[in-house]
Amino acid sequence: MIAAAHRTHRGYAAFVIHRLSGVGLAAFLPLHFLALGTALNGEAALDDFLRWTAHPLLKAAETALVVLLTAHLTGGLRLLALELLGWRDWQKTAVAMSGGVSLAAGLMFLLNLGVP
Repeated sequence: MIAAAHRTHRGYAAFVIHRLSGVGLAAFLPLHFLALGTALNGEAALDDFLRWTAHPLLKAAETALVVLLTAHLTGGLRLLALELLGWRDWQKTAVAMSGGVSLAAGLMFLLNLGVP
């Protein structure tokens, strides 16, 4: 099956990443509200929840969340530049830069966690 020409363009990949990161962030919101809600049940409940979040698998998910957040932010900034400035040749570079910034933010977050 031959892919449509627009689906092989870097802008399409940026579009897909931006949409998927938005969906991932939206899926995270109920968990975030659950975490905030445990604080309403007292300090002990919040401490128990925070102890549970120290699990290495959850730390990996937290790093993925930071990458999703940064991908969505940089993709949104790229879209704003596209809307306000129009298409230019440097937009291809902006797609690559937004991906690089997202991965760099996730790596910096992971290194700050002290996870081996």
